[in-house]
Amino acid sequence: MALVNERARVLENECVGPNLHVATLSSPAIAAGIEPGQFVHMKIPGMDDHVLRRPFSVYARDAEAGVLEILYQVVGFGSARMTELAAGAEGVELIGPVGRAWQPPAEAKRALLVGGGVGAAPLFMLCEALVKNGVRTDVVLGAQTETALACRGRYEALLAEPPRCATDDGSFGREGFCTSLVQEAIEEAARAGEPYGYVAVCGPEPLMKIVAGMADDADIFCELSMERRMACGIGACLSCVVDTVEGKKRACVDGPVFKAQEVVWA
Repeated sequence: MALVNERARVLENECVGPNLHVATLSSPAIAAGIEPGQFVHMKIPGMDDHVLRRPFSVYARDAEAGVLEILYQVVGFGSARMTELAAGAEGVELIGPVGRAWQPPAEAKRALLVGGGVGAAPLFMLCEALVKNGVRTDVVLGAQTETALACRGRYEALLAEPPRCATDDGSFGREGFCTSLVQEAIEEAARAGEPYGYVAVCGPEPLMKIVAGMADDADIFCELSMERRMACGIGACLSCVVDTVEGKKRACVDGPVFKAQEVVWA
């Protein structure tokens, strides 16, 4: 689908966790064509002194209703301004759908999705697609606290088995990082004779690097979504480059989803 510059209306803007919000936007054209893993580049109203748009992964969409949902974390001026957008607010502009989507192998019969923090959101539409296509799908989620596991309920409602969870403070699931749960899941699947054919991961780069290494050791095809600060969001400014084995690539249009073996880690 070609890029669309669409004016969107805020339908809802709900706090779902510590500094975590879900904005529901009416955006029929983009909702009709966006694929799992793609994102939108948003112009936030009331920020005339800040001309750059903000990139946001799409958490969920309803193509028939023409609705997008964006999970965002308040980390700066722009995201703080977003929390002030009430239902009915006009003036939000979206460029999208932008970027390379997740591309699981057609032959994969079982998949493992790993989301760290808000990295759980860009995986949800992928999870929906895999489940719809009959792919056995397992999910591992990690966050700082139980209340930061903002996507857990939706995954539980979608999956046959609830996601394995880890929190830094031990308030839900295993205490510590979720990487130990990933290793266990890979090993258990192999022992059961039902190994994973695909791993997808999004979250902090140390997490993605570790999970990519685990997938490589187990000879599993792995993709990851690289988040970068962006200026233009359409591939012109070269502000979002990712180092790869083929040189520098742009996260906005060559990604944000990359094959794990492409990425050269710092």
